[in-house]
Amino acid sequence: MITETKKQREVAEAKFSILIPSWNNLSYLKLCVESIRRNSTYRHQIIVHINEGKDGTYEWVTQQPDLSYTYSDTNIGVCYALNGCASLATTDYILYINDDMYVCPGWDEALLNEIQAIGHNLFFLSGTAIEREPQSSCSIKGNYGSSPADFEEDRLLKEYTTLPMEDWQGATWPPNVVHKDMWNLVGGYSTEFSPGMYSDPDFSMKLWQAGVRLFKGLGKSRVYHFGSVSVKRVKKNKGYYTFIRKWEMTSSTLSKFYLRRGEPFDGPLAEPSIPTKIKLKNLLRRTSAALK
Repeated sequence: MITETKKQREVAEAKFSILIPSWNNLSYLKLCVESIRRNSTYRHQIIVHINEGKDGTYEWVTQQPDLSYTYSDTNIGVCYALNGCASLATTDYILYINDDMYVCPGWDEALLNEIQAIGHNLFFLSGTAIEREPQSSCSIKGNYGSSPADFEEDRLLKEYTTLPMEDWQGATWPPNVVHKDMWNLVGGYSTEFSPGMYSDPDFSMKLWQAGVRLFKGLGKSRVYHFGSVSVKRVKKNKGYYTFIRKWEMTSSTLSKFYLRRGEPFDGPLAEPSIPTKIKLKNLLRRTSAALK
């Protein structure tokens, strides 16, 4: 159940409201928060949702004078967690990051500089993850440890700027940032995807429907990603079929034809031309999804 426990703490001159859902991941969460404190160019409001928190997370977070938080005594999943955190946001920009990420110096400066250069609110920006085994072409290959216990922080800080990566199309995954007005317009993360699988592409599709065409991944905004620690433990929802029923297409159609995810960035996206065979595939998938 969701409890009423929450705490909002003001941070003077904060630029981003950073949302961090965390489920009994204390060692990762500590490292993530400390990297934000130490490696950020600007001050930010950090908001943690404590899912269950039985590993000491609740005690640690509630004792930190600079952390806002919400709390549930069971794991309510990432969608409810993010929306709960967002209710405490005090800045114009809502940024979602996973607790198993370590931000590199300048990560926030690159994002804020890009926002200021854009000059409007119709954008969705992502930082770029450095991963031992990249999940996609949007990530950088680099092995600096599999957990906080073997994390090679010093070596990462020496090398992270030398790893090649340019800006890319198709911002979807965290760390990502959107203007608070756009977050509110599309209603945050859709709880029908709880506990969270396929909620990321759904959020991007809602932004697309709201008129956003600038989905940009920034090569200079970098984080080290240990690798979906909580996802490996959670009982997964059937988000693939939920997405198809909702949007009448597969998430891969969104990624490849709408967002062009992973391609070199070349400006705002245009309305896609969907090949006939993909339309037929989506029709078959919709029929299949209706039976699930």
